[in-house]
Amino acid sequence: MIYGYIRVSTDKQTTENQHFEIKEFALKNEIIIDKWIMETISSTKELEKRKLGKLLKKLKKGDVLIASELSRLGRNLLQVMSILHHCMSSGVRVWTIKDNYRLGADIQSKVLAFAFGLSAEIERNLISQRTKEALLRLKSEGKILGRPKGRKNTKLKLTGKDSKILAMRMEHISKSQIARVLGVDRLTLSRYMAEHLRDPMLENCLNEKV
Repeated sequence: MIYGYIRVSTDKQTTENQHFEIKEFALKNEIIIDKWIMETISSTKELEKRKLGKLLKKLKKGDVLIASELSRLGRNLLQVMSILHHCMSSGVRVWTIKDNYRLGADIQSKVLAFAFGLSAEIERNLISQRTKEALLRLKSEGKILGRPKGRKNTKLKLTGKDSKILAMRMEHISKSQIARVLGVDRLTLSRYMAEHLRDPMLENCLNEKV
C-alpha cells in the first residue's frame, strides 16, 4: 500500500499545496496513491490521538508513506526520529518530496534507522540526567520537594513524581516532553500540576526559572 500523508496545523492553512506536491510526485514516478491520510491538527497533539499514530500501527512491511516534508510528521526532532525509527524497523519506506528522503530497506536506511533510534535514546538520557542534576541543586538550596504535609494522597499515575516534574520544569523541559518521559498524556500532566503542585514553595521555584 502507498499512503499519501497530509497535515496542516490550523483551519486557515490549506491541504491543497501538499496534495498537489504528492500527486505530482506520484505522477512523475508512475506510482498510484492507494489511500490519502489528511488531518488538520497541531503536531503538538499526542501522536496516539492523531490519524498518523493510528496509521503507524497499521503499516506493514513494504508499505510506502509519502509526505511533502519530514516536518509534517512530528512536532520536534525527537518525535520525527522516533517515527522514522519505527518505520525503518518495520520495513516501511518513507519518502518525502521537499527533503528528498527515500528511506527504505537498503543498508543506508538501516544505518539511519539505528541513528534515529540512538539519537532519541540519547535525548531521553539527557533529560533524565538534567532532572537528576536539578533535583540535587534544589535539595542543596534547601527546597522542600514532594507533597505538602496533610495533602490527600490520591493514587494517580503521577503520584510520587512531584520532584521529577518540578526538576524537569526547572530545566525548561516542556510539559509535552515531561509527559512522554513519564508515560502520560500532556493534559493529564497539566491537570496533575494544577491540582498537586500549587503550594507556594513549588510555585516560587518554578517562577524563579521558567
